[in-house]
Amino acid sequence: MMDLFRIRDRAEIAQMHEEQADMSTRATGTLEGKAWDEQPYNETPGELKLTRASVRNAFHGAIEGEGTLEYLMVYTDESRAGFVGLERVVGRLDGRAGSFVLQHGGTFVDGAATVTWSVLPDSGTGDLRGLRGSGGFVAQHGDTQVSYTLDYELA
Repeated sequence: MMDLFRIRDRAEIAQMHEEQADMSTRATGTLEGKAWDEQPYNETPGELKLTRASVRNAFHGAIEGEGTLEYLMVYTDESRAGFVGLERVVGRLDGRAGSFVLQHGGTFVDGAATVTWSVLPDSGTGDLRGLRGSGGFVAQHGDTQVSYTLDYELA
């Protein structure tokens, strides 16, 4: 059985996307957390805690823009969680203006969040129409800025 809570470091995330990177462009930069509002939406004694987080991010580097993100999370205990999310990014990718949606998935284990993301098909607008790609980041609890990667192609 695969351990869903296994931590991946930056090198492992980069290796996961190596094959795609050979055929695409790698965007890198920093992601700055601007707002995080997490609220439980289902807390039943003896059951796993379910929460929703509304998040705002600022992207710097190859992506310059703002992201609006909603996460749904399940906590197996106070130090372990799994999550999914959708983030609309509005701005520029390597100078091309438009927007796109990132589909997030990840885990939080012992203070580290490991996130992988992919561009939702057909979500690109403007100069980013036809955008495809994937990447991610690793963040320690309390980090307000982390390094990201996005290996992408424009069709």
